[in-house]
Amino acid sequence: MAIYAVGDIQGCHTELVQLLEKIRFDPDSDKLWLVGDLVNRGPDSLQVLRLVKSLGDSAITVLGNHDLHLLAVAAGTSRLYRGDTLDEILRAPDREELLTWLRKQRMLHAEGDFVLVHAGLLPGWSVAQAVSLAGEVEAALRGPDYVDFLAHMYGNKPDAWDDGLTNYKRLRVITNALTRMRICTDSGEMEFDFKAEKHKIPQGYYPWFNIPERASREATVIFGHWSALGLMIKPNAVALDTGCLWGGPMTAIRLQDREVIQVACANPSVAKHW
Repeated sequence: MAIYAVGDIQGCHTELVQLLEKIRFDPDSDKLWLVGDLVNRGPDSLQVLRLVKSLGDSAITVLGNHDLHLLAVAAGTSRLYRGDTLDEILRAPDREELLTWLRKQRMLHAEGDFVLVHAGLLPGWSVAQAVSLAGEVEAALRGPDYVDFLAHMYGNKPDAWDDGLTNYKRLRVITNALTRMRICTDSGEMEFDFKAEKHKIPQGYYPWFNIPERASREATVIFGHWSALGLMIKPNAVALDTGCLWGGPMTAIRLQDREVIQVACANPSVAKHW
């Protein structure tokens, strides 16, 4: 059995199919780990959702910020923005089946020495604590009051974790760390506007995975969300968002031996348009 982790897909169905063919993915024996952002901005988000859902237990996906955005728009707690490509999902005959499936996906997956998450882990969080906190958000998304959670999900404050946080402020910090964070201070204060290359990080902030003595450093955290960072493979951090949406490749890594497999963007000129 092989486990393949795949970077952000964002509606790039053609490349996902090509990647699965290239790795000769066998759903009966292999596992597919997806770092989230299955949908949005790319051309075929509906087909991506249908494909990943069809893989059943052979695929594990964690939710990214664009996946949560789709759920919020569908629930009426957010609106579509310029550049969104979610209309086909919202009009689909199997819309509710797909959205219910998406809402039940994980915020974080930990297995063995690996942690799968869309954006990152705050420096003070151990893996065990991160699993527990992710479970709180998962319960909110799967519960009967999930629309209320989605209505309170957005916002940049609080920007740091505090064990005393309660209710929606608590869930917002957890969600922001797991799905939006790229950089933070060494004490864990997050900044959400930065999307550029590492050398442009504002003073006082660091890539979350570079914070000395972060509590999750003994695990290998696999993440996406940061296309300007590109492919990065460190002993305890693997970044897989290589910007297929923007004309870069789509990337997978086989966890057993860290072999990298990539397919080229199918239509770079279209990708630049998005």
